[in-house]
Order: sequence, then structure tokens, then C-alpha cells
Amino acid sequence: MVRTCIIGAALLSLITGAAAQSYPTKPVRILVPFAPGGNVDITARTIAPGLSELLGQQMLVENRAGGTGGSIGTTAVARAAPDGYTIMVASSSVMTNGPALYTNLPYDIVRDLAPVGRIAVVPLALVVHPSLPARTTRELIAVAKAQGGNLLMGNAGVGTTNHLIAELFMIRTGTRMNLIPYKGSGAALIDLVAGHIFAHVDQISSSLPFIKSQRIRAIAVTTAKRAAALPDLPTLAESGVPGFDASTVTGILAPAATPSTVIAQLNTALHKVLATPAVRERFTTLGAEVQPSSSEELGKFIRDDLAQWVKVVKQAGIKVR
Repeated sequence: MVRTCIIGAALLSLITGAAAQSYPTKPVRILVPFAPGGNVDITARTIAPGLSELLGQQMLVENRAGGTGGSIGTTAVARAAPDGYTIMVASSSVMTNGPALYTNLPYDIVRDLAPVGRIAVVPLALVVHPSLPARTTRELIAVAKAQGGNLLMGNAGVGTTNHLIAELFMIRTGTRMNLIPYKGSGAALIDLVAGHIFAHVDQISSSLPFIKSQRIRAIAVTTAKRAAALPDLPTLAESGVPGFDASTVTGILAPAATPSTVIAQLNTALHKVLATPAVRERFTTLGAEVQPSSSEELGKFIRDDLAQWVKVVKQAGIKVR
């Protein structure tokens, strides 16, 4: 029995090794665990043509939406053959936010998926209605404390990146606001512009037009570095909340046990695609900042970010039904 298992493992190793040497010899599926038209879908379709050209095989973007936090598409990738022919483009909601919030997912994001490389980062900003007497982070904290937790703040949905960053902000600053749930950040943004709520944490990609037209006021950006789209806007870390760094990150994942040579080949191709001016310009128009990484760097981000959000979920007492 043991001898049979050893022989089987050896054969599997030889097969995957041979496949890696000639990879790719057929089209590659890029699964998107969300519906067409969203940030992750657009990201996948932006990089697919360049990857196809570099790798010499068609990269087929396939939407596999549904489940909790994109779990249907993610499960399909986690259970796919580890040969590099089924990969996925994932966002923070799949890589860290969902796994921190939902304990019954049919996969372990760290154990069952292999990081290929980061694609881009979408900074978020803490924004308020212009009528609110706060132009800095410290002033917003003061207003929130003065209102004793009654300041209305938009919530893009339980467990979303927007929601968790808002919770982290309140934990780190010792404040409490009244989070109003919405079906998505867009609806919350509309009510913020209308003055029905007074604060929100939103992706710069969607809030930028309203910031530039002064219909809402940006207080600070949530990333460790200032956002290229708003270079004069300070970070939360610069504004009295040291070490604050949170954003929406996109990256490529593959099934665990995908050969390291295939991972390296995909990572190299991704770096080359993201270096092309047309692709970089496309991401800039989306409010995203191209930030390619090694496989190891993306893996470290997933582990560290997941640990952070597990802690936030526990401290904030977030419950899901």
C-alpha cells in the first residue's frame, strides 16, 4: 500500500513536471468569482490579452459568480487540477475579507490556493459630507466622539472591504459611528452626496468625481502611501492614526500544488503585461495603482491581511446570518 502511494506520487510529480516544462500547450481559464462589469472582472479582462500574447495561448476569462464572497468561483479553482490551466483573479474580498468573516467556507484560502502575484491596489478614502465641520482626521474624530456614536456613516454591506476598513478606523481611533447598511458602496455614496449620511469609506475609483466636484470632502486616504489620484490628500497614518494601511488588492491565484515553474512563468508574464503603458493607463483610469509583486510577497500579504481582519471581526463583534 505504501509502495503504491509512493509510486503514485512519483508519477504525479513526473506528469506535473513534464506539463510545467511545456506550459502552456492549451488555453488557460481565468475564473472571475463575480459577475461581469465589476472591478475584478475588468481587471481580468485588462490583463488577459497581454498574457495571451506573451504565453502563446488564449486566456479565457470566465465569470463564476455566486456564493458567499465569491466562494463558488474560488471553490472551483481550489478544486481544479494544479496544472496552471485554471487560475483566478481575486480581490481582497476573496483573499482576506471573506475568509476572516465566514468560518464555513469550503476551502482554506492559504492552504488550498497558491499566490501567483499581485496586480493592483485600489486606495480607499475616508470621505464626508461638506456640511460636516471636519476637514482633518482629528476633527472628524472629535465630531464623532461629540455625537456619542450617532454620526451616520455608510456601510457598503457586511463584510465588504469598505465596512471592515470603517470598523478598523473606529477601533484604532476609539470612536463609534452609526453604520447604516447599503446594498453596495454606490448606494451609500449617493446618500452621502445627498446629505442623508455624513461619512463613508469608499474606493477612490468611484468617489473621485464627487471629490473633485466638491460634492463630498476627502479627509484622508487609507493606504500607507498617498494615492496617485489625490497626491495632496494625507494618509491616515500621517493624520494621527499610525500604521494604518488598508486597501482593495487584486491578484492572481492558482490551485495549491501548482508547479513552481508554472507559477514563476505566470508571474513573469504578469510583470511584463503590467509594465506596458496601455495597461497602466487603463488601471489609472479605474483609480487603481499597478503594483506587481512576487508570489511570496502576495502570499505574505494574504496571511498578514487575513490576520488583521480576523482580529477586526472579533473586536467589532461582526456577525453574519
